[in-house]
Amino acid sequence: MSRKLRLMIPGPTPLPPEVSEALARPMVGHRGKGFAELTARLHEKLQRVMQTENEVFILTSSGTGGLEAAVANTVNPGDKVLALVAGKFGERFRDLARAYGAEVLELHFPWGAPVDLDAVAEKLKRHPDLKVILTTQNETSTGVVHDIRGLGALAAEHGAVLAVDAVSGLGGIDLPADAWGVDILVTASQKALMTPPGLAMISLSEKAWAKVAECRAPRYYFSLPAAKKALAKWNTAYTPAVSLFFALEAALDLILAEGLEQVFARHRLLARAIREGVRTLGLELLAPDEAASPALTAVKAPAGVAVDDLRKLLLDKYGVLFAGGQGELKGKIFRMAHMGHVDRLDVITALGALEMALNELGHKVTLGGGVAAAQRALLGGAE
Repeated sequence: MSRKLRLMIPGPTPLPPEVSEALARPMVGHRGKGFAELTARLHEKLQRVMQTENEVFILTSSGTGGLEAAVANTVNPGDKVLALVAGKFGERFRDLARAYGAEVLELHFPWGAPVDLDAVAEKLKRHPDLKVILTTQNETSTGVVHDIRGLGALAAEHGAVLAVDAVSGLGGIDLPADAWGVDILVTASQKALMTPPGLAMISLSEKAWAKVAECRAPRYYFSLPAAKKALAKWNTAYTPAVSLFFALEAALDLILAEGLEQVFARHRLLARAIREGVRTLGLELLAPDEAASPALTAVKAPAGVAVDDLRKLLLDKYGVLFAGGQGELKGKIFRMAHMGHVDRLDVITALGALEMALNELGHKVTLGGGVAAAQRALLGGAE
């Protein structure tokens, strides 16, 4: 009998049946009328989910490709760029800016802590020629959400372009891009948007397009002017992942039918249940409550338990896959995602498996304790 796999990782996430079915549709030509109509529908639905009136471009690439497009189209060699680094993906955005020849200034924050707006304001004050601010919405490596609204206000006051990596948060965490002053918004298909990996989405404000117009950095596949020209005909500059477009529309339809506020509330509720369960087991969370992500939870490894051993046992015996730590947190934490097509019983199952695995590894916890705490949170939650 094949083992059922329960994905509790921050991407790829479980697929709803409707999305899996969409992937099996017959192939169509990507230069025909039908595909143009699909692109137009996707554009309108993405604008709603991304909460923007700006054009949205769908790139056949990973989320990292979307981040590279953000940098390649706006950063000239020598431009002064501020990178806010509080985890692995803050480092990735920084490294992309370096690859394109930017003069990168960094602000480092502890992994597991949010960005300090006062420190950002002070850095901007000392460097009035800063052109672009790079940040993450949901730092996947730590389970911390940063204050995008506050950063948007600082960027607007300074006149800098704010570029936000929303790859793992968009669709699960509220991010009204236009209202909060996000100039470049990047996300991807395989996280809270419940679609297989392979698509990145990016939108730009008028302020960001002004940077594109003066950008001299080399780019070809990731040229946003080329994408803009193609979108005028509801098409893509290069061959798209057609089946993933079908799947993305199915996922967006599910999100919009549920309603954005309800989707965000569901993620908050599952996060609360996971955390109540974990705390009841005597485990320590990495992120402070006020900055903890609704999309995933980072948990410190208990004394005497090797994270890799715990994850291997959970996967091999119980079919539950948690993510490990990255970078400086490798071997120190495990991460439990609760984004996208994850429901209440997935949370209960994951906690039950965690309890059994901890006991088997010699870290004794009360069986059913974490599950009961999560059940109470789920029953008592209005969200």
